Amino acid sequence: MKKFVLYGLVLLLAACKGNDEKVKQEPQRVGPLTKSANSEAFNQSFGLLLTHYYDLKEDFVSENVGDISLAATNLMISADSLKLNELKADSNIVNTARIYSLGISSEIKGLLGEKDLEAKRKSFQMVSDQLYDLIRTVRYDQAIIYHDYCPMAFNDQGANWLSNTAEIRNPYIPKKMITCGEVKDSIDFRPK
Repeated sequence: MKKFVLYGLVLLLAACKGNDEKVKQEPQRVGPLTKSANSEAFNQSFGLLLTHYYDLKEDFVSENVGDISLAATNLMISADSLKLNELKADSNIVNTARIYSLGISSEIKGLLGEKDLEAKRKSFQMVSDQLYDLIRTVRYDQAIIYHDYCPMAFNDQGANWLSNTAEIRNPYIPKKMITCGEVKDSIDFRPK
């Protein structure tokens, strides 16, 4: 009889333990935070460059020439003060990034000198293409950047721009077709 009572207790304890395992689940542990490949100073200066670019894009969407000039000036200042000396990369990458940065600044100067909104938009397209190449060169890893394309811009010649969202807001033909375009690429160098 003692054996049956003892056997029953063992079964009862085993059954209770099985239920505890189902109820108590360990929360998933999050691994260590990932670290950027570049310095904080570089990331801040590049983030500011992108912010001014996105401001300029939105000013082309609203077609406010005064705001376009202000955003373009801010973008030029950001390109000129980009902390490339803080970029953690070999000298060839830093030199290539410097060339793109200077190209962006030069094209912005041209944009500011244009009187016609359509000519300003063509300069904006050149800035967009150079910034896309710069992002891929330095492997900016703080955000996803969307590379958008509208085939109908500039009388069906097509044009690219960058965005911080997947939503299409066309800076080239906003009055006629603000949603014309598609995301061609998403640049995501964030650490996994």
